[in-house]
Amino acid sequence: MRERKVWISILILVAALVAPAASAAPPAVRSLLILPYQPVDLDREEQWLGNGVAHLLALSLVNHPAVVLVDPARVTRLGQPEAWGEEVVLGFARSVRADLALYGEIKRVAGDLVLLPRYLEFKGAGAETRALSPITVPDARVPEGLSSLPLAYVRAFRLALTESDAAKIEKGATPTKSARAFEAYVKGRRAGLHGTQAGNEAAADLLGKAVELDPSFAAGQYALGVAHLALGNRWKAAAQFRASTQLDPTFAEPYRALGDLFLAAPRRLFDQAVEAYQKALELRPFYADAHVGLGDARAAKGEVDAAIASYQKALLYNPGNPKVHMSLGKIYYGEKGLYYESVNSYQKAIDLDPQFLDARMGLGEVYEDKGLYQEAIREYRKVVELDPQHTGGLYNLALVYEKVDPKEAIAHWERYIQVAAPLPSEKDWVDVARQHLKKIKTQVEGNR
Repeated sequence: MRERKVWISILILVAALVAPAASAAPPAVRSLLILPYQPVDLDREEQWLGNGVAHLLALSLVNHPAVVLVDPARVTRLGQPEAWGEEVVLGFARSVRADLALYGEIKRVAGDLVLLPRYLEFKGAGAETRALSPITVPDARVPEGLSSLPLAYVRAFRLALTESDAAKIEKGATPTKSARAFEAYVKGRRAGLHGTQAGNEAAADLLGKAVELDPSFAAGQYALGVAHLALGNRWKAAAQFRASTQLDPTFAEPYRALGDLFLAAPRRLFDQAVEAYQKALELRPFYADAHVGLGDARAAKGEVDAAIASYQKALLYNPGNPKVHMSLGKIYYGEKGLYYESVNSYQKAIDLDPQFLDARMGLGEVYEDKGLYQEAIREYRKVVELDPQHTGGLYNLALVYEKVDPKEAIAHWERYIQVAAPLPSEKDWVDVARQHLKKIKTQVEGNR
């Protein structure tokens, strides 16, 4: 009990220390869902332009401190409708708890591309749909001709806009002058969102083509690094992230990505991770994911108070960020042994994003460690239901079943080995799984 009181006192002190930052934060941070524009009567080879508009908006609007972009991976998990009508947009926006949803149409008129921008804004229990003035883009000016759209939305939302903010948004809206490079980039990013081996391989090929067509394409270099990382190629990923920072030293994403790489490295590269996250935050002080990463790096170094302070800042800039609550759940249990606080934090992350598999894995591990095996099985099962190829979920499910139902454990070890055996990154774990399977089969046969 005394330890609990001391810990609460620490939290109060940390909250007081970070309070001055609150006054400098945006008065109202709004969650922004960006959806593909609906291509109207465009040829099949031009269909990508609808996604192209969405990617351009994301690259630019991420630089405004008063909006937080909904992770596009969450949108992908909700499915791909045939058309982005108003009711579909409303349903998606409610599912991810967005304050604003950007969508529209793109079509050809007299040979030119015409954008018909729209957005949906939640007010209280209702929602209003508004339209912006059409934007005409000569065919020869893609993607440059699309660059006026992000600022048109910012002005429609009546967000405060400094000259610095406007310059960063305009720069983000012109990532490349090559239409072919931009097309390859959009298609590559889209392929990577599927999260499958085939999707990641396709993403790496397409993004490699994008940077080959335009070697100065910093966002393309960063995206190629993300694809390599998804394929388990850490060295290639690091090289692409560094190439991106050299091409554009003001681009925050690759610094945050390097921080993630350093943090997950087999060697303890925590100081390098801290440095990378701090660089990202110098460039974009309201970058919530970089605050989360910095908190994770501080926690890995045993600097619990500093980690909590970073998580508090992340929540300041993005109150609905499930990653923050997951990190809090991890530190509460792993560093302080606060079971109830940990479970509540993990559950908050899951409430914000029911398909956040890392949070479900963390919650399952807490339950398993406390001997609550059925609760752990429930979370691991949910992970595998949402992603049948999730090797971590399959492995943990087999491991916990060893404690309650050896026959079920056999089935789950066999399933894990089947899924994981072809993956080079799982080789060592597959060897361990085969040892478990052999041992438990011997035990089951001996009990007959």
